[in-house]
Amino acid sequence: MILNSDSMKPIYVQIAEWLETEILSESIKADEKVYSQYQLAEMLNINPATAAKGLNILADENILYKKRGLGMFVSADAKKIISVKRRNQTLKSLVAELVREAEHLQVTEEELITMIQEAKREMKGDT
Repeated sequence: MILNSDSMKPIYVQIAEWLETEILSESIKADEKVYSQYQLAEMLNINPATAAKGLNILADENILYKKRGLGMFVSADAKKIISVKRRNQTLKSLVAELVREAEHLQVTEEELITMIQEAKREMKGDT
């Protein structure tokens, strides 16, 4: 993971989002132990308190759970929680921004849908 110190997002949020992505991609699976705050701090050359803050965000959202004396683990529903959260927050705001820009440029709904379909085909390599 590479932290972006120039980003508007705090480092602890970047850590939480990176761990979410690792969970979504199943690099870290349900009931598997995640990095400790000290491991993250050493890996990323940051303060352990910053790493802990990132982990605590996920614990507060029930994506991670604590086992006393053992560390933090991925909850059974973590992927579902992350997916719902990202759909309702990230994706909705991106779509709203896209629609606003399309309105400014007088792009029709049909043109916008076509652009989205073309982008999906390109991602799949169906061009």
